[in-house]
Amino acid sequence: MLADLLVRDAYIYVDRSWEIASGWIAIKDRRVQAIGKSGEEPAATKVVSARGRLVTPGLINAHHHMYQNLTRSYAPVTNGTLFEWLTGLYPLWADLDAESVYLSTYIAMAELLMGGCTTSMDHMYVHPKPFLIDAQLRASRDIGFRFYATRGSMTRSVEQGGLPPASVVQGEEAILEDSVRLVEAYHDASAGAMNRVALAPCSLFSVTERIMVESARLAEKYDLRLHTHLAEDPQEDIYCQEVYGCTPTEYFERVGWASKRSWVAHYIYPSQDEIGRLAKAGVCACQCPCSNMLIGGGAADAMGLRARGMRVGLGCDGSASTDHASLWLEARTALLLGRFRNGPHSMSARDALDMATRGGAACLGWDDEIGHLRPGACADLVVWEMSDVALAGAHTDPVEAWLRCGPAIAGTTIVNGDILVEAGKPVLTGLEDVLREHAKHARRIQRLAA
Repeated sequence: MLADLLVRDAYIYVDRSWEIASGWIAIKDRRVQAIGKSGEEPAATKVVSARGRLVTPGLINAHHHMYQNLTRSYAPVTNGTLFEWLTGLYPLWADLDAESVYLSTYIAMAELLMGGCTTSMDHMYVHPKPFLIDAQLRASRDIGFRFYATRGSMTRSVEQGGLPPASVVQGEEAILEDSVRLVEAYHDASAGAMNRVALAPCSLFSVTERIMVESARLAEKYDLRLHTHLAEDPQEDIYCQEVYGCTPTEYFERVGWASKRSWVAHYIYPSQDEIGRLAKAGVCACQCPCSNMLIGGGAADAMGLRARGMRVGLGCDGSASTDHASLWLEARTALLLGRFRNGPHSMSARDALDMATRGGAACLGWDDEIGHLRPGACADLVVWEMSDVALAGAHTDPVEAWLRCGPAIAGTTIVNGDILVEAGKPVLTGLEDVLREHAKHARRIQRLAA
């Protein structure tokens, strides 16, 4: 066999139940063709030496808001609560257009690649202008990034008891028609797809009941995933009790979302009984530890959810609440948060890595092809780099060292068999131009003088 690409001299984490201390991975036709121990490597057109470093499946980002990197660390609302933060930033996000969304998506994907992420969803729920998700898909194609777009939506402005201004919400028919358009134009359910589409009303308190019900109906018709924020803040409980006479989870069940199609972001404040019901229904959850800790609204008990049978992934969340897009940092924070919450025996680096790979793939309904490196998997993988100083003395367990030492960066990131990060830097010829234009749009949106 002549492989297209060979990664050799690596400690390979294939998935939770298979690791190779000194091995190689052969890639052919954009798939993992074979894995073996060092000394048995096939010939290859291109060879990457890992030099004994850790190689893992590409990490999977199961919750993000990419456009928010246009308002990172925005000083007037940096230290607000969730609702204060949202109401402070919604008026700025009303200035988004297709070009600013393209630029912010491009930057987000470049940053994710540098942090070892090879597949990401994005929850785009602010729509002051049309065709914003089309711009995101264009950016993903230009880069060669595996992207799961989600058609987010909001219908309730401040006039209807919601938080955002009227300029960023839409009517029910516009949302449903555009959802169908995007799915029919871009959703690729085939094996090895680079672009898929899910439906993702922003939250229970930002859309009408009809949007929730009709989104579930469309998901059934087109065989789609469903995504929303759920049980993120105590104020959500108050809102649901006042408006719907039930808890957020009970409302989620009532509108037909408690199914294996759904994954939810955060899920911080459910009851134990509610966790059990959604786990049994096949709903997955995404923990966003850095964002939750910065906003100070609590964080999901990821290992507790997993113990009840719920699959749990990791997400960066908004780039104006986390202010970074590193899945490595999210995984490390998840590990620290889990051990801080439940004790030193409660969580290991392999638990965090499993969440960042297989868990994220489960959220996207894609764990047959991504999130692992078994033969036949999509050729998405990362060779991790860490300074020799940071690793000095760490000789017994490369996976534990990956999160306990640090910081780690992706030295080589491979997506769909293509090298997109090399020597720790994105292999993107247009990146400097995009950064320059991104700065112009960020200053415009933040109303800053040039």
